[in-house]
Amino acid sequence: MAFDIFAFLRESLVDGMGAPVWVYNVVAGLVKAQIALIFVLLNTLFLVWLERKVSGHIQQRMGPMRTGWHGALQTLADVLKLISKEDIIPEGADRRVFALAPIVAFTPALAVYVVIPFGPTIIAQDLNIALVYIAATSSVIVLSILMAGWSSNNKWSLIGSMRSAAQLISYEIPLVLSIVAVAMLAGSLSLTEIVRAQQGNLWYVILQPIGFLVFCVATIAELNRAPFDLPEAESELVAGYQTEYSGMRWAIFMLAEYGSLVSGSAIAASLYFGGWLGPAFLPPVIWFLLKVYLFVFVAMWVRWTFPRIRVDQLMDVGWKGLVPLALLNLAITGIYVISR
Repeated sequence: MAFDIFAFLRESLVDGMGAPVWVYNVVAGLVKAQIALIFVLLNTLFLVWLERKVSGHIQQRMGPMRTGWHGALQTLADVLKLISKEDIIPEGADRRVFALAPIVAFTPALAVYVVIPFGPTIIAQDLNIALVYIAATSSVIVLSILMAGWSSNNKWSLIGSMRSAAQLISYEIPLVLSIVAVAMLAGSLSLTEIVRAQQGNLWYVILQPIGFLVFCVATIAELNRAPFDLPEAESELVAGYQTEYSGMRWAIFMLAEYGSLVSGSAIAASLYFGGWLGPAFLPPVIWFLLKVYLFVFVAMWVRWTFPRIRVDQLMDVGWKGLVPLALLNLAITGIYVISR
């Protein structure tokens, strides 16, 4: 379907109207961005409701039930509440940086979808350096968190943002090392080529059990989700770098979080579980989404099962646990690639 849309656009603009090719590229890029934005928005509406239901059942309660069927309209009601809330900026805050921080947080969360292959031909742009692009764009989130904490003119927000920056930088190192091992196996940095390399072979979760474990733990920590949600430790820092945010600005941070949750699950499905590969009785895109939402469910399960760890334990897990494991996995992978 997507191919037909863009073929029609090219035929209409370039062949029919005689427009330059760059005009088609701009229009096609805007269309792809809108599709990705709608996908993120709809996913956030669904995942907020799903997380409430998952947490409810784990805690032996029903979750939201009153607004719509089984609380299905509860998230929509929350959106209407957030839209109608007054936009409050603290006195003494850096207003420009305070306003830009949520946008800077959401932009990389959306930009990652450019290189995620939902199917053999369903991808915005198949970059041959997709893994480098993902690592680069995801690093920008650290900047947005520091912007939010510093500009709030609140010492608790600043402490929360510094804690979050330290956490993200620490866990990004083992995350990248685990991705490098997969790239060595596939011989490519393209997510599409990595998925195709698993066709007819073992999925990389079998060849990379250590790397997969490191990737999962580091990804959950990168998303600031429990048990690694120290930047939002309510008992210590109220809500961390988000303390002074309300209304739609706070909602944009939530969009970034759930958008990153889905994109992180999509990357995990592509790297370790064959992406869109599966038996022919379901379309490739359905197999891909099933794997993605399985990872999303596991992340929610982990959040509502394990208690929050201390900040010193958080850093110890990253530097003393995951980094040595990731380096060991990288060395084993290198020996395997050379010897095969």
